[in-house]
Amino acid sequence: MPYVLLAVGALSLLLALNAHRPVRRLMLLVPSFFAGWLAVELAPHLLAAEIAALGLTAGYGGLHGWTGWTGLVLGAAGAAGTIATIAASRRTVVTLRESGVPLDLDPEDAPRFPLAPQIVPPLVLVPRRGVRVTRNVVFHEEGRLRLKLDVYRPKAEGSLRPGLMQIHGGAWVIGDKREQGLPLLNHMAVQGWVGFNVNYRLSPRATWPEHLIDLKHFVAWYREHAEEYGADPDFLCVTGGSAGGHLAALVALSANEPRFQPGFEDADTRVRGAVPFYGVYDLVEPGPWPVPMGATPLMERMVVKRSFHEEPEVFADASPVTYLREDAPPFFVIHGSRDSLIPVAEARRFVHKLRETSSSPVVYAEMKGGQHAFDVFPSYRTARVVEGVERYLTGLHRQYREGARPSVPDEVTDALG
Repeated sequence: MPYVLLAVGALSLLLALNAHRPVRRLMLLVPSFFAGWLAVELAPHLLAAEIAALGLTAGYGGLHGWTGWTGLVLGAAGAAGTIATIAASRRTVVTLRESGVPLDLDPEDAPRFPLAPQIVPPLVLVPRRGVRVTRNVVFHEEGRLRLKLDVYRPKAEGSLRPGLMQIHGGAWVIGDKREQGLPLLNHMAVQGWVGFNVNYRLSPRATWPEHLIDLKHFVAWYREHAEEYGADPDFLCVTGGSAGGHLAALVALSANEPRFQPGFEDADTRVRGAVPFYGVYDLVEPGPWPVPMGATPLMERMVVKRSFHEEPEVFADASPVTYLREDAPPFFVIHGSRDSLIPVAEARRFVHKLRETSSSPVVYAEMKGGQHAFDVFPSYRTARVVEGVERYLTGLHRQYREGARPSVPDEVTDALG
């Protein structure tokens, strides 16, 4: 039992260290990410498990000899690191870079997004009170293909509400509408929005640009069917994380591109705003990557299915930076400062290029200490960023109703400053 206590203590400390300094070496990148993701975003759950494990092993004879006592000391240090992670998550909201706009919620203020979910199982799919969910609505059929979405909307009836499209991530090969974006969609519905969590074809069965074409089909469907779900067909914003962030940026920037709308070229696929989370925006230029993202086996063999070195223009065609333009819709780009899968520098360079080109406001926010996919769980950090996103999008909708030109909303500077 002393050696079990030593192992528990060592594991606790390693998890705490990895949460604060994730490993970026290729061989350990994925396991380091998953360990850090769970240790950071589920820190209260981890702390309870650590205390229980240390207490049980110590109580059943684990403290005999130096081995057990060493394990206890290591475990205590690891638990202290987890407590520090919890404290940082509660203090930290969003740090805006080079925008001049304060977006820090006061930790003393009670956010409209409740923090109670932090103590419940993290993947409970129960809708928030006051939210009605309609599942598995078919938005596109073609042969045996049936693409589906889930609708999150207020139970109360009202006038036509703003719409939000949510695109799940999963490296373009995994993921589902039931798994991601749920804290945001539930909160947005409570605040009077209609959210659409959209599925699309996944690789390796799907080949680029089929993923994007599927999502364009949704935007065209939204124009025709939004009112059936209480949404305004003329107002739709888009969000998504990771691969979903990449696709959300593409949906926003490549509006009405005929080659991405085969058979429905005349459909209006413009959106009013985009909020990509921790996305990939340039598949060609290495930048923060050891090699260009497009040159990785994932992209060459499973997603694009072309040779990067022989046909780099195909990968440029799949990069949001290719479609930067002056009339781009407003963007709110969000990334975690400790993202070990997609380096934060990827978001910084995209925002820099977008600001040089777009006449619309481009807000960029970094979540201090945030890992990749930090918003999947209903954590303290998620509560803060979800409220910030809601107020940003609500401000855009207010400007739309008033007929005003899009700018950084007062809801951001007043309510979040």
